[in-house]
Amino acid sequence: METMTATIERVTAENTAAKAGTVHDRAVRYILAGTRLALGWIFLWAFVDKLFGFGMGTEQKNAWINGGSPTKGFLTFGVAGPFKDVYTSIAGAAWADWLFMIGLAGIGVALLLGIGMRIAAVAGGLLLVLMWTAVLPPENNPFMDDHLIYAAVLAVLALVNAGDTVGLGRVWAALPIVRRMPWLR
Repeated sequence: METMTATIERVTAENTAAKAGTVHDRAVRYILAGTRLALGWIFLWAFVDKLFGFGMGTEQKNAWINGGSPTKGFLTFGVAGPFKDVYTSIAGAAWADWLFMIGLAGIGVALLLGIGMRIAAVAGGLLLVLMWTAVLPPENNPFMDDHLIYAAVLAVLALVNAGDTVGLGRVWAALPIVRRMPWLR
């Protein structure tokens, strides 16, 4: 005969399993996966355009492979506000160019593949907040702009393991090193 505790545990497990597969939950998972893929493409496209200069945001003559600097133009002419001097002082520095480009590529690839979501969320959130501080106050609002919204979305994507749906998140999470160091998830 089943004890009351065992019955409660069985019913709870059945309800949890049933809820995990509801149409609503699947829809939410796929919407978040689509959001992850879209945000990953935003980061990766910024990298590719700055690298090759496809003319969308960077002209070919200013492409990184043609000797251009991915940070010089904006950090020289586009920054405003209380941190302007900080940003203009690093404009065009090789270390800033490399960090920026590695960050864009790494965050984009991680989001597109659904791996390393926690690292991508932290790195992406930091990069986005830095970009937000480069234009304080924002042009159309006293403090809020899309950089802060994207940073919040990155946090949500990492917290809900959005890389598991239409991504390699589950495979990544099963790796021995990721199981030993969950912050790599």
